This record gives sequence, C-alpha cells and structure tokens, in this order.
Amino acid sequence: MQRPEKNIAFPLPGSVRPGRYFFAFLGLFFLPQLLLAQTPETPMITEHQLEAVTENNDDAETEDDSFLQSMQQFIKYPLNLNTADATQLKELVILSPLQIQNLLSYRNLLGNFINLYELQAVPGWNTILIQKLRPFTTVNNTLVFQHSLKERLHGGANSIILRASRVPEQSKGYQLNESTANNFYPGSPQHFFMRYKYQFKNLLQYGVVAEKDAGEQFFSGAQKQGFDFYSAHFFARNMGIIKQLALGDFTVNMGQGLTQWQSLAFKKSVDITSIKKQLAVLRPYNSAGEINFHRGAGITIGKNNWEATLFISYKKVDGNFASDTLNTEGFITSLQTSGLHRTKSETSDKGIQRQLAVGGNVGFSINNFHIGVNAIQYHFSLPVIKPAEPYNLYAISGNKPGNYSIDYSYTFMNLHFFGEAAVSNHFNKAFINGLLISVDASVDLSFLYRNISRQYQSLYASAFTENTMPTNEKGLFGGVSIRPADFWRIDAYADLYKFPWLKYLTDAPSVGKDYMLQTTYKPNKQLEIYIRYHTESKSKNFNPGLQALPAVVDKPKQDFRAQVNFKINNKVSFRNRVEMIWFDRKESDAQSGFLSFADILYNPPLKKYSGNIRVQYFETGGYDSRLYAYENDVLYSYSIPVFYDKGFRYYINLNYTFNKKMAVWLRWAQTIYKDKNVVGSGLDEIKGNKKSEIKIQLQYYF
Repeated sequence: MQRPEKNIAFPLPGSVRPGRYFFAFLGLFFLPQLLLAQTPETPMITEHQLEAVTENNDDAETEDDSFLQSMQQFIKYPLNLNTADATQLKELVILSPLQIQNLLSYRNLLGNFINLYELQAVPGWNTILIQKLRPFTTVNNTLVFQHSLKERLHGGANSIILRASRVPEQSKGYQLNESTANNFYPGSPQHFFMRYKYQFKNLLQYGVVAEKDAGEQFFSGAQKQGFDFYSAHFFARNMGIIKQLALGDFTVNMGQGLTQWQSLAFKKSVDITSIKKQLAVLRPYNSAGEINFHRGAGITIGKNNWEATLFISYKKVDGNFASDTLNTEGFITSLQTSGLHRTKSETSDKGIQRQLAVGGNVGFSINNFHIGVNAIQYHFSLPVIKPAEPYNLYAISGNKPGNYSIDYSYTFMNLHFFGEAAVSNHFNKAFINGLLISVDASVDLSFLYRNISRQYQSLYASAFTENTMPTNEKGLFGGVSIRPADFWRIDAYADLYKFPWLKYLTDAPSVGKDYMLQTTYKPNKQLEIYIRYHTESKSKNFNPGLQALPAVVDKPKQDFRAQVNFKINNKVSFRNRVEMIWFDRKESDAQSGFLSFADILYNPPLKKYSGNIRVQYFETGGYDSRLYAYENDVLYSYSIPVFYDKGFRYYINLNYTFNKKMAVWLRWAQTIYKDKNVVGSGLDEIKGNKKSEIKIQLQYYF
C-alpha cells in the first residue's frame, strides 16, 4: 500500500515505488566496481581540511584524535542509514546539512532504503558521496533493540593502545652544561602514550589516557606521579530521555563556535559546503591534548522537539604567573596551550590557574527549523592581565569571562540558512550567518558573513574566521561547487575580510583577501587528478629600516598544486604531488618555494600486513614560503609538518595484524637538510643536518 504524502524539502517524481526499484536495479550494473573493496582511508577532502586547519592555526597540529576514533568506530559498527537521526548523521562529518535533511525527508516519505544504491535517488547525493560513505554506513532493516545498562557494561570491547616515539638525534636541551644548567630538559627524550578504552557500539564508552611528552620527567622530579598528563572519561548515549551523559573529561560544542567549540573544527577548504559546524553538544574526550576540554560532568536530556544540556567543569590550567609588587597579589599574563612541562619555567606554569566553568544549551527543533540558546560562564582563581601592548587592548581580562548566544537554522526546499548571534559579558557582539544552496544536482553554493567586534572575546572557541579565535573580524565568504559531468568537479571560493583593530605583528587595522580554484578529474575509481590555484593577501608589519612605527603593507602569496592519485590494482596505490609557492614576488623580501612527493601505499585485501612509503623534496626561500603536506601515520594519528629551507624527507609506515586481538604499527621518518649544520633552534637545536623520528604502536583487544 502506498504511503500518504508528507511535506518534504525537494520535488519527487510522480511514481514513487517503481522509481525506487529502478535506481536500485540501475545501481547493480553501474556501481559494484565503484564501491567494491574500498580501503577505509582518510577521505582526500578531509586531508585537505586538516592541512588547512594546521596552516590557519600557526602550524599547531592538533592532538585531538577523536575524529579518527569516530571514523574507526563507524568502520567497526557502520551507521544504519535506515535508523540514524540527524545527530548521528552529523557525527560522520561528511554530509552537508542539505544532504542530511534530504536523506531524512526521503526516508520519511518512502520508508526504509532497499539497498545502498537507492541513495542515488536522494537529491544532493551522488556516487562519489556514496563511495566516501560506504566504509562507514550500512542499509538494513534489522530491529533496533534497547540495550540494558548491564548489556552495555558487559557486552562491549576492551582495547589498549601503547605508543612510544623519539627523535634519535640529541638536541641541545638534553646536553647539560654550563650554558644550559638553568634551562634544560631533565626528562628522557621518549614520548609515551597509553589509552585504555571500553566501548559498546556507539552507546557507551569509558577509559583512561596517560601521556608523557619528550623531555618531561617520568616517575621523578616534577612528575613523581608518573605520566605528566592523565585523562579519564565515562560517556553514555541514548538512555531513554538522557541523550548524552558525560563524566570526567568531555568536550562542548555549541552553535557555530562563537561561544564554545572544543572538537576539531574545519574552516576554509576545497569542500565549500563544510562551512557549517554541526556536532552534538557533548562528546567524550580521550585524546592527548592537555588544554581544549572540560573536566567534570555534563548531561543532555531530550524529549519530543526539545533538548537541553547542562555541564559543570573544574580543572587546573597552565598560565604565566606574575606578581604585583604593589598589592602583593598575583595574576596571569597569558594562558598556556602547549601542554609541555619540561623546563623549570614550564613546570612552574603547570596548573597554576584554577578554572571553573558552568554552561548549557537549550534547543528546540520542529520540521526544518532549529533554534538554540547557549551560555557559558568562567571563574578564574587568578585574574588575567595581558601585557600592555596595543594589540592586547581588548584581550580577555579579569577572572569572570562569559559568553551567551542564540544559534538558528532553517531549511526551505534547496536552501539551508544558519547562524549564531553572541555577546560577551560586557555585551560585545559577534554574528555569523551562512547560506547553503543546492542550485541543482550539479551545482552547490555557499555564503557566510561574519561580523565580530574587536571587544568580543571567548575561550575554547573556533568559528569560521580567518583569525585563530573569533574576534576583531568582518568578512564575506562565497563558494561554488560545479559538477559538469560525473568525472569532473570544479570548486572555488572567495573570502574578503578585514580586521578593524590591531593584531600581533600588524600595528594597524588591515584587510585581506583569499581566493581558491580547484579542478578535479576522476574518470573511475582508479584515477583522480586535481589542480589547485590559491592566492591570498594579508597585511603585516614591514620595517626593514627599523623605524619607530613600522609600515603595514599587503603581502600577497600565490600557491599552485597538482596531485595525482592512482590505484594500480587492489593492492597498490600511487600518489604524487607537485606544489609551488610565491610570497611577495615583486618586492625586496620575495620568496618562492617548491615541494614534490611520491607515495606508494600497499594494502592487500585479507592480508595481515600493509604499509606505505613517501619520498619528498622541498626547497623554499624561508619561512614565509613554507609548505605543508599531510602524512600517513600509525592508527589514530597523522602528521602535517611544515617545510621550509631545502632538503629531502622520507618516511615508511608498516602495519602487521597478528590476529583479531593484536596489531602493531612501526613508523620511521627522516628529514635531511641541505647546506645546514644545525637543525631547529633554542633547546631543540640539533647539530648536523638530519632530524629523524621513530614510532611504534601496539593495539590489543581483550
């Protein structure tokens, strides 16, 4: 019997059921070779996004591997597209809001999917997207059972990961002599990481993490308790009215990142539809990063169209302590984010600031409309007083910062509107508004406007901005994605922005512009070629004459990249990139750079072993012409080094799976610089022209 029609966000053909079987039948002929035997590697677009995150965050690589853990969990327990709700679909971090809404509307009207190939009939979905999703999703009509607490606590899997790495070359910090007597690394050069986790599907998990960075002491000195960093968490989902329950360490993500966003956040990239942030408010935290999380308790309760989250957190954070000799009181000049506790000064900064945080979110959703109210309030044991520099005039100060906002979204037909309006404690304002448009099956558009006052400040926030933090910025972003044929894709964006107040190393209000164009050719599952041109211009201080007031001038940068990915057979893949960069090419401080690498990835199906190798050459005129490249690593890890000067780099990763319970990974990487006698600077200085890394990881299930 045909189901009654419902309101949906896209037009449908008149014949419903026959169309479903037609697409399913059609897929049996055209898609099996495309979707068969896919290796669950990091999607290429995600690699580009991770490279962009590292470049925009001043070369700081994130230690938050929750995204990679989530992907591996979806591989083990694929998400059922017949039962998944919007929150679960967002956790994939692959689908746009329009794609999620279209899937839900299609499913509401026509019922469960017959097989994976029917997804082609969902507006905004295509074979390339299905190919990306296939390792992480499934389509079946099995009944969903409500698991008891006892089943959740005893029916899951225990796993432990042990990881050790080090740089074989000895740096200056480990060479104790007269010059380093008061400033050296007292600990060993090994980096240790341990993670125990129990997980029952996606419904319950708990575990502990312990980490020691290179140079930190271990069961001695300042770290007599063993590891320098410990983390523990308990996290449960979907227990009746309780949607999420977090105890211990967790992250909070609200709105569009103006008030709080502690999980990995993508910004500008080749995927122009990823401009909207969409994750559950509470998420478990069990990574090695020591800063960007909360420690306490949080709960999300939902019923009908309402959902409410409340959390409280208390933890010690690192900060630079200074004393006020007039009032004999202390204050914090800055909050530290490195998580390193090696030297005397670093260990003295550890946990000196006490941070209490209380906040929450209330959201209401009906049909295609959502609105939420967000709030977070901090209390510091010591006030924050930044150094008296002009660019610090509006920086966070005092001991009671807070942020409050309203976020909203609405889908109408093929348009999705979203945004957030926020204020800080002193009613300084920040706005973000975005629009996603699916013009037709082959054209997508995205627009985003932000207006964030110079006085607006927030902690642990990550919005769609050019700045690392959402403050002192106005900008307009526009992107387009065109698929003129199944094997062609053209992506482009333009971003115009300005900073109304001073910034670090920019002693005047400034403007910038950023343009990107990429063309991708993918005629089949074996071959993908893309060519990208990226140009950006930012203002910065320019003072070759060492004047009292430096000039602020535009510094343009152009980048050209070409990459080929070729799957030779079901065992071997090849990847090659060539990239060139030009910085301020018409001025006296002009620089240029070049990078090229070749990868071979070996992953035979149904075998216990796999591996990959890279050989790379780079040559740049200096740091301003630096380049980045995503590198494969051991499981739950990746690396995006910054390259400048001149040299070679190579690495090799090996993996061997003994059985269903135990697997081991080994990585060796080395950079060999040309015409250099010293690598690095300060206490990380290494005599010679080489820097290497060896890493080993063991995973065991029990």
